[in-house]
Amino acid sequence: MIIEAYLPFGLKLEDFIILMAGCSVLLGCAGLWFGLVERGPNTRRLKELAVRGDALRQGMMAPTKRREQLQPLPFMRRVVVRLNLLRNSQAEKIAQKLAQGGWRSKDAVVRFLFFKFVLPPSLGGVVSVWAYGINPYDLDLISQMIVGIGAVVAGYFAPDIYIRNIISKRREAIRKSLPDGLDLMVICAEAGLSLDATLKRVSEELDEAAPELADETAITALELGFLPDRRKALENMSLRTDLPGLRGLVTTMMQAERYGTPLANSLRVLAAEFRMERMMKAEEKAARLPALLTVPMILFILPPLFVVLIGPAIIDTIDALGNLSL
Repeated sequence: MIIEAYLPFGLKLEDFIILMAGCSVLLGCAGLWFGLVERGPNTRRLKELAVRGDALRQGMMAPTKRREQLQPLPFMRRVVVRLNLLRNSQAEKIAQKLAQGGWRSKDAVVRFLFFKFVLPPSLGGVVSVWAYGINPYDLDLISQMIVGIGAVVAGYFAPDIYIRNIISKRREAIRKSLPDGLDLMVICAEAGLSLDATLKRVSEELDEAAPELADETAITALELGFLPDRRKALENMSLRTDLPGLRGLVTTMMQAERYGTPLANSLRVLAAEFRMERMMKAEEKAARLPALLTVPMILFILPPLFVVLIGPAIIDTIDALGNLSL
């Protein structure tokens, strides 16, 4: 037959039909097996939590640039441990403050305490040598002392100011991306996902657009999985950010967990409130523009305008007066 000429390995038509029928039966049995066999969701979930826990402990949840900066520093750690700075009562508050800025590694606390201790005398010594030794501006003794003391004070407060600026920028980034995150959470909750799965999905979707909010939601989803008290995981999210918007979100999720209210409805109301708040902030900025533009208009726009409008008349007047005098 013509068909047998195209069959591989010299198979006949009857043998090919039998082979295809056997493959069909085998695939049908495999599909029935995988469809009826019970999956292991708990085992898969435990493995996933273990992997994410190891990633969190290794600092993989932090931003890439900061993770590269917070590598273990043996010299700094030896200095901080020898001075017992980690046992200070302020160490826990410093760790909480650094967590608000996105640094959750122990090396971040070591680095901060090291610069907090080393920077004032180092900066004060360099400035003192410059003021007393070089003295390019011929400063007197009192001015030199003021410059040296000012350098020590600036070195003492410089780490705090830097961390405060980082925290402020991170809060602003989270505040701007929070309405979009709430919209995604509403969609996930309406699709039937649990709170853990909702936070995890939001963190995956916002990983590139809003890494700060994605970072917080990923950590909260992880803590909801292994902490015995789910309220504690939500409270940790509020403590890490210290943002009024996220505090409202945490309160809403805690009430939904406690009283069993529909999470989608609560998140929809909260998303509408944040959207209205963002609109009000935009309107407030637009209303401030006339007042802010007054000074630039007076300084940079009105003088050239007066020159263009009144300048020709002044020149004509001067020429006319000059002709009269002649």
